[in-house]
Amino acid sequence: MANILIIDDEPLMCRSLSLVIQQNGHQTTCAGTLAAGLEKNSAQTFDVIFLDVNMPDGNGLDCIQQLISHANAPEIIIITGFGDPHGAEMAIKCGAWDYLEKGASVKEITLSLLRALQYREQKLASQSLTSGIDFKREGIIGTSKCLKECQDLLTQAALCDASILITGETGTGKELFARAVHIVSERRANKFVVVDCAALPDNLIEGLLFGHEKGAFTSADQSREGLILQANGGTLFLDEVGEMPLTLQKVFLRVLQERRFRPIGSNREIESNFRLVAATNRNLQQMVQEGSFRSDLLFRMSTFAIELPALRERSDDISLLVRHHADKICSQHHVAPKDFSPEFVQMLTAYHWPGNVRELVNTLERTIAIARNEPVLFPKHLPMQIRIEVTRQSLKKGQVSTDTNFPSFESLPQLSDYRDAIYLQAEQKYLYDLMQKADNNIAKACEISGLSTSRLYALLKKQRIPLQR
Repeated sequence: MANILIIDDEPLMCRSLSLVIQQNGHQTTCAGTLAAGLEKNSAQTFDVIFLDVNMPDGNGLDCIQQLISHANAPEIIIITGFGDPHGAEMAIKCGAWDYLEKGASVKEITLSLLRALQYREQKLASQSLTSGIDFKREGIIGTSKCLKECQDLLTQAALCDASILITGETGTGKELFARAVHIVSERRANKFVVVDCAALPDNLIEGLLFGHEKGAFTSADQSREGLILQANGGTLFLDEVGEMPLTLQKVFLRVLQERRFRPIGSNREIESNFRLVAATNRNLQQMVQEGSFRSDLLFRMSTFAIELPALRERSDDISLLVRHHADKICSQHHVAPKDFSPEFVQMLTAYHWPGNVRELVNTLERTIAIARNEPVLFPKHLPMQIRIEVTRQSLKKGQVSTDTNFPSFESLPQLSDYRDAIYLQAEQKYLYDLMQKADNNIAKACEISGLSTSRLYALLKKQRIPLQR
């Protein structure tokens, strides 16, 4: 018997849904407001929640993340009297199981509930098998929600043999995640072979990948196996796969499908049983539209897609990253561990890190080299451009406040709280202007802003900016 929560402000709807659910042998609890629903969800465990969208105290879609943020999170079925395609897309992207209209038949509602319960049972069983995997030992540092979501996807991907596409800005740790997949997979005893597609010379690329026989060309004085064969039984990591030439994409697609290829100069095909993990900082969907990347190859290699967040999107992790990498650098260079002044960490947190974790690690390495014999690190030890950038940004915010409506406080808050409030308002204004400029077209807004579709939807939801049809 499952435990079902219904969050709906219409008493008749609550009674009708309760009757349908109880006839299927499950127990129900009802809540007439979002606040009451959140409270009940915190007090006990529910298997499924039926959630209305238009509630007296807010939009149900905005509460999905709160409802599923704890262990054994319930499955969410949206049931609304005002069906909206954009709302359906946002609901599913936020983690909802299904999106139904209140005019749905009893059969549709019952089937959706049945499937959600079946899925939940399988998911909980799977989680019990994977709960022992510790990715921190692979160097993935952080406790932020967005990083945890990536780790959950990585867990699922590591335990199967499907191809994985890891996307994200430069320096976000794509190779780190790829290695973690390999190390916790059943292929861990074999090789992890890295192919940097951006560094492959055009005239040697096929020979490096597929290998060649002796005498295949003038300088081939001996046979050599290619990188694809070296990955046999292990993992082939294609870094910067967006840089792969279009001519090679067609050839590699067949290799990926058949796991067979012919070395240069050979009259026979050989097999390589590799697992593919690819990574890129480019928008491959846009490249497909432009004709510079094959759609069939993209589909084939992105069975699992993991989008890594930029460091500025998980600033809560910066203090953990600083401690971890500073200790590691000190150990490597035989330097005593460093302490940090509060202002040192605050400045690192305030910086926007265009180079992401890689830039942070390089900054720490330089800083520790400068302060080699000093036990405590201060902002003065940081590179001048970081100190200037953070200071300039804080001054810009102060100047803007004379011309815009900044958040008001009854008493002067801490600087970090004030900075967060200003950032959120600036982000909200940008998103409003962006959607107006793009005529509410998501694809055009992504092109203008450089954001991915999923990231744009997440920001719109976070700032409660509705999509106008």
